[in-house]
Amino acid sequence: MIGHLRTVVVDCPDPRALAGFYAELTGLTVAEDESDDGWVTLGGPPGRHPRIAFQHAPDLRPPAWPDPERPQQFHLDVQVDDIEVAERQVLALGARRLPGEGDDFRVYADPAGHPFCLVYQ
Repeated sequence: MIGHLRTVVVDCPDPRALAGFYAELTGLTVAEDESDDGWVTLGGPPGRHPRIAFQHAPDLRPPAWPDPERPQQFHLDVQVDDIEVAERQVLALGARRLPGEGDDFRVYADPAGHPFCLVYQ
C-alpha cells in the first residue's frame, strides 16, 4: 500500500449546496467550509477517515448518464436498507432518477448532475 484515501473531490457549480445534499444523503457532517474559496469538505479530520470535498467549477459540463460522450467521471455507492424509502428521500433532496438499475442498485443524479447509486439487499 502506498497511501490511504484522504478525500474524494467532486467538481460542481455550488460547493455548499452540493455538500448539503451529500450531508443529508450520507449522514456526514461539514468538516471544513471554505466556500468563499470554492471548497467545502464533509467527514472527519484529514488523515483519519476518507472525506468528500466539493470544489467550485463554474464551467462544469456535467455527465449525461449513460452517454459515453459525457461519461460519469466518478460515482458513489450509498448502501440503504429500504430502496423505496431512500428513493423518496433523495428525490426530495433534489436528486433525479436516471436510466439503469440492477438487482441490487438504482442510479440517480445529484443536483449538479453527478451519478450515484443507491445499493440495497
